[in-house]
Amino acid sequence: MNAKYSFMRTACRCAIASICVGFTTALLLMGLVLILSGHAAAADTVETVPEVNTHYDAPGDATRGTLMFYGKDGLTGAPVLDMNVHMSVYGMTARVTVRQEFKNPDTQWQEGIYVFPLPENAAVDHMRMTVGSRVIEGRIKEREQARAIYTHARQAGKKASLVEQERPNIFTTSVANIGPGETVTIEIQYQQIVKYEQGQFSLRFPLVVAPRYIPGKLQVGGFEGSGWAPNTDQVADAARITPPVLPSGAGKVNPVAIDIDLDPGFRLDQVRSPYHAITTQHAGATHYRIKLANGPLPADRDFVLEWRPVGAKGPRAALFREKFKDMQYALIMVLPPARESAKPINRELIFVIDTSGSMGGASIRQARAALDLALSSLRNGDRFNIIQFNSFTTQLYPYPQPVTPNTLQTAHYYVQSLRASGGTEMAPAILAALQQPSVDALLRQVVFLTDGSVGNEQRLFSIIRSNLGNSRLFTVGIGSAPNSHFMARAADFGRGTHTYIGRIDEVQEKMTALFRKIESPVLTDLTLEWPGNPTLEIWPRKIPDLYQGEPLVVTVRAATLPGHLTVNGSIAGKKWRSDISLKGGGNKEGINVLWARRKIAALMNQNSDPRERDSVRAQVLQTALEHHLVSKYTSLVAVDITPARPLEQALQQRALPVNLPAGWEYHKVFGAMPATATPAQLYLLLGLGLLLLAFMLRMLGTPAFAGILQTARVRSNGFERKFQGHCSDTCNRK
Repeated sequence: MNAKYSFMRTACRCAIASICVGFTTALLLMGLVLILSGHAAAADTVETVPEVNTHYDAPGDATRGTLMFYGKDGLTGAPVLDMNVHMSVYGMTARVTVRQEFKNPDTQWQEGIYVFPLPENAAVDHMRMTVGSRVIEGRIKEREQARAIYTHARQAGKKASLVEQERPNIFTTSVANIGPGETVTIEIQYQQIVKYEQGQFSLRFPLVVAPRYIPGKLQVGGFEGSGWAPNTDQVADAARITPPVLPSGAGKVNPVAIDIDLDPGFRLDQVRSPYHAITTQHAGATHYRIKLANGPLPADRDFVLEWRPVGAKGPRAALFREKFKDMQYALIMVLPPARESAKPINRELIFVIDTSGSMGGASIRQARAALDLALSSLRNGDRFNIIQFNSFTTQLYPYPQPVTPNTLQTAHYYVQSLRASGGTEMAPAILAALQQPSVDALLRQVVFLTDGSVGNEQRLFSIIRSNLGNSRLFTVGIGSAPNSHFMARAADFGRGTHTYIGRIDEVQEKMTALFRKIESPVLTDLTLEWPGNPTLEIWPRKIPDLYQGEPLVVTVRAATLPGHLTVNGSIAGKKWRSDISLKGGGNKEGINVLWARRKIAALMNQNSDPRERDSVRAQVLQTALEHHLVSKYTSLVAVDITPARPLEQALQQRALPVNLPAGWEYHKVFGAMPATATPAQLYLLLGLGLLLLAFMLRMLGTPAFAGILQTARVRSNGFERKFQGHCSDTCNRK
């Protein structure tokens, strides 16, 4: 009997061990399934573009999408946000005011945190907070100091607001101590240079921070934040750039109203917004008032305004001046003359296409159409290859192939087979494109089609600069909310240009314009000469190459501006020179801010060199404080001196949700858990599973466990023999 019970105990121990191992394995397999769910789900999914509600009614309208939370005090509502954007455009500059109204629909005191985008070249220099009839002006402070001031005010029950820069195109507004049923208004202002290219002016105002892919290993600590992604060793502030995203079908939040005063200084032939319906009224000979035709719109895709002069005869040069703190500042725009067509040369074109989950839906269709058109532009004597990337990087050919009917046909079939799923591991794709083996000494041009939804931009910029060689990189932003910071900066580092495609019907126009640039001679080796060698500070210091139809735009600071300047360059192997008068010009406030913003951007480009980081930080900090600018190292803070919240009442912190960009498919980006980046919950699940597995493996290797297994085997064999004998006797009797 004792032997029988001993065997049963041994068997139970083995069974428990087997269950533990099985459970651990199941945990690990479940984690892997969750990670790979984007791949599995995307393959058999029909691509659709969800309909969106573009109209908002009264404050109680359900389409406003109030987000509810379950907390210790029951069901609570997150602050509701309304935005109003006013743009005042004069000549080559725009002054933009963004009003954010935070409304607390709950009975609890709340702190609202809103992560939002602005143009990548926005110079944010002003913020004010309005509470009832009180207006509190924001002050520029070093970032750590500004956050300390805000935190102290929040804990003291005072109303406070803080505006911080996470990326040049991502900002965070924090508003503390919003009372029950109360509204707090935050007004942010910035200055911007208008884009001018191919005889057309344009402004792009981003409206949503798209979900970012967050690579790297989990990092304990780092910057605090309220986002859905954990901080990693590659993206130390991931939690600050990943606001919660409403799932498909949950309605829309954060309605935005936009109105524009446009005075370019000349009559216009066309004013249009390619993605939103607008109304345009004449307010003078060259003055136009523009509004959204259907009222406030959902913040789910970039707003773009384009205008073209009558007869497409835009300015050949422009000058705007400002005197600020006893110094002269100038914004100078020069459009080089049209260049003679050069004899076409053979090239090596490497096409890189993003097929990650964020490219699902409308974006992948646009990218495929653009790539098909690009293949059709290839000529005999060219070589090409196609690289696609998501969680993995693959390429059509092991090295660039000559253009033949067979290689092109294979490429077209390959393009049509592309589907969107998985993560956005961009670094291997960039390296593969820039390090392709080359058979002939051809001009290599890399065309990169992506939405740029990544959080590790700085690492990618370093890869481009280190591996570019003689290649040129052209970025094509795909979809309704591309990462304009990545698209523009990558093209700058790659000595190329950037293009945006927001709809399928734009592919022909935008790609044709891109290939016209690629095939035209480039104006290179640009330098500026000033008479008398005055002491000038010009940004950018190194003037980038100019493609056909692109103007030269520089900002200057000096004690006294010279009367004229000379621009030198080289085009198609020939020297080019132009003299420009700097007399006259319009007086315009904010030119000093544009100069400072360009200086900071140029300095931050040097930040990858560890030997220069302290010096760069000091210069950026000095420039930002002098010109009252938000930067990586400075923030705007405003505090109401009167305490509002009774300290015995709790303060609920709420991160305001954002919409999924128009045309995106939620399940391809997130799935059951965010697939764009591995979430913290999954890290913990996998970590627990690995710990259990390690423990069981350790136990399996101990002598005690080996003895238990051996005893179990011996006794089970004896039991089996006894059972067989008993069964035999019983069966014979039957």
